[in-house]
Amino acid sequence: MKEDAKQFKTRKVRRAGTRLAVVQALYEMEQTGNSANMIIRSFQENRLGIGPDENPVDETDFEVFKTLVNGVIEHQSIIDESIRSSLAKGWRLSRLDATSRAILRAGGTEFIVFPDLDQPIIIDEYVSLASDFFDKSPETNFVNATLNSIGRELNNVKEKY
Repeated sequence: MKEDAKQFKTRKVRRAGTRLAVVQALYEMEQTGNSANMIIRSFQENRLGIGPDENPVDETDFEVFKTLVNGVIEHQSIIDESIRSSLAKGWRLSRLDATSRAILRAGGTEFIVFPDLDQPIIIDEYVSLASDFFDKSPETNFVNATLNSIGRELNNVKEKY
């Protein structure tokens, strides 16, 4: 039983580290204009996968990272439309902080590419990330409410995927 608990904790830590890396990659893509392939390769070579001692880094799951970054590109139009429909009247997606956009896009993508994961867990993880970035500001509540809305909306249109 202890081994199962240890494996669960290891997977949870790896998933949390992967989500952070995805948000960082999406932010970097937006700021630099670099392609997903270029960013994925950069993260693999310099930040994920292999540490400076040439040993594997266990804090992330590179395949999940790659799936999510590519998933944002593949599903961005539907995710962005879902985000826009969650915004207050008169707000544009471009008015959001770039980090918030990255968090919302990553969470929305995870709803689509990993539909078997519980949405409340996904939302909780991304709200936790928002809290780390924004220090429990109103942004954290905004991310929570918006991801809840996106999750409901994407559940209603899952047949499209």
